[in-house]
Amino acid sequence: MINLHELQYVRLGTRDIDAATKYAADILGLQLVRREGGWTYLRSDERDHTLVYFEGDPNDQTIAFDVVTNEALEHACAVLEQNSFRIYTGSRDECDQRRVRAFISFRDPSGNQIELVFGALHSGRRFFPSRDAGITGFSHVGLRTSDPRRDEMFWTTLCNARVSDWIGPAPLLRIDEVHHRIALFPSSFAGIQHINHQVESIDDLMRAWYTLREQGIPIRFGPGRHPTSGAVFLYFEGPDGMTYEYSTGVRLIKPDEEATWCPRQFPFDATGFCMWGAKPDIPEFRT
Repeated sequence: MINLHELQYVRLGTRDIDAATKYAADILGLQLVRREGGWTYLRSDERDHTLVYFEGDPNDQTIAFDVVTNEALEHACAVLEQNSFRIYTGSRDECDQRRVRAFISFRDPSGNQIELVFGALHSGRRFFPSRDAGITGFSHVGLRTSDPRRDEMFWTTLCNARVSDWIGPAPLLRIDEVHHRIALFPSSFAGIQHINHQVESIDDLMRAWYTLREQGIPIRFGPGRHPTSGAVFLYFEGPDGMTYEYSTGVRLIKPDEEATWCPRQFPFDATGFCMWGAKPDIPEFRT
């Protein structure tokens, strides 16, 4: 089994890197770290970076998880190859570009680009955002899946993810005590469906709601509260059609609950996504 330790970063292609960078800093509230080699690095917490934009096809998207040792990375490579996944091992220059000691890359069964990294850099300085959005960190991603059951088996049998809950066929998967780090939503094509950042409080989320409306940023869902994770949420539109989410108050499944936690089944309709009555304007959230 591949022991995923932490969701590390997201890398996104964009048609307009200047506009995407400005959005990430001024609207989303991330800290611009550097612009180098055609890549823009931003962060949301103590890591070197958690989001990268590069000039390219917006469908060129990657998520990365870290493993704790080089031996764990080698083990992951062996497990994937034994299960007929095609593996790419990063060169020294590519590792330097990602600020990691080593990485491998592959596609999950739906075709989503995944990187497993070892030795990802942390910053020697505290996170200092461009605006006071209240962000406490990069928390989870929604991934599109052409077969939720098949992909759930991939993440829970070849990797160490566990199902916390289901919304219809969509599993919410955890790799640590946070209710979910990966959510799989049915779709006819691969890609990142949304990117979540945690904020400190409901006050931060509601301030964001007013700020986004004043800036003319389309709100796609919320404010609301997920009945699954208990988090208060707000989804909104980002560059190149990407959906971003702020949320706060996500459920933690502590180690002493792990053995007794039983995943729950929620309906794949508005009530399964929001207990307050908000209606999503997000294709993968609609029946």
